[in-house]
Amino acid sequence: MLTPDTFLLTLYVLVDDFCKDHLPQVVRPGPAASLARSEVLTLAIFSQWGQFRSERAFYRYALRHLRSAFPTLPARSQYNRLVRHHAGEITAFFLHLVDLLEADHAPYEALDGTAVAIRNAKRRGEGWLCGQADIGYSNRLGWYEGFYLLASVTPDGVLTGFGFAPASTKDQTVAETFFAARASQTPQLPSVGRTHPDRYVCDKGFEGEERHQHWAEAYGAVVVCAPKRNTKKRRWPKALRRWLASIRQIVESVNHCLHDFLRLDSERPHALDGFQARLAVTCALHNVCIWLNRQLGRPNLAFAELIDW
Repeated sequence: MLTPDTFLLTLYVLVDDFCKDHLPQVVRPGPAASLARSEVLTLAIFSQWGQFRSERAFYRYALRHLRSAFPTLPARSQYNRLVRHHAGEITAFFLHLVDLLEADHAPYEALDGTAVAIRNAKRRGEGWLCGQADIGYSNRLGWYEGFYLLASVTPDGVLTGFGFAPASTKDQTVAETFFAARASQTPQLPSVGRTHPDRYVCDKGFEGEERHQHWAEAYGAVVVCAPKRNTKKRRWPKALRRWLASIRQIVESVNHCLHDFLRLDSERPHALDGFQARLAVTCALHNVCIWLNRQLGRPNLAFAELIDW
């Protein structure tokens, strides 16, 4: 177990080395920002621990315990603007961790979606993200208002890419955009990451022979998923279905870590760019925890006891 201070120091060194070695130095006119770029990334990533029930709770903790390490800590509203301003660098750090964890050696990736609720679906009114978030259905939550998060995960739990869409969006539609952005390396969607293996295992929400053929021909993405049970063209035996479900289980474990340990379930964003930044921060923290667990000789997804709070 690490103390919070040890974790924060290790994270800062990792982030600062990345900023110095992989990001260009930017000189802007006017007074200097209250926090350096590496300080913003470090605080943002640390803040996503589920120990802090909300962003406000984290900032109370920071003001009480982190002043000695970050003496120029600004007001919370200014800190939030800095996090949103550095969203691109946070995503770049996430992708750097993917390379650091050697995800390109994985034989395949598991692809799946999960619900990210941002508001009670039964509340009246349009909410903060009207026209961007909407109502969808999740087996975990039932009907919810928010976003659909698509994540790609290696067999040992490393997050290699992610994207999101309104909650009502179908699995296949998000996957189409995900594969297209990966194949073309679309600058507007860097969070999808890079294609490492070209094989993906999915659940039956991504089924469709014609669609799979199109993905393979257009994007080089070979998708394996069990057909629906009532299909007449080809049926999988129960043993094969169970085997596919077993190797897909890793993405369910990753989703559990994101929601329960890294505060994804408590996000209540007021702006889309804020949600994008927090999502990148959450995925970066996930990979940081895996990197630290490997350094300590622990299982990759042993997040619960990584820090002795």
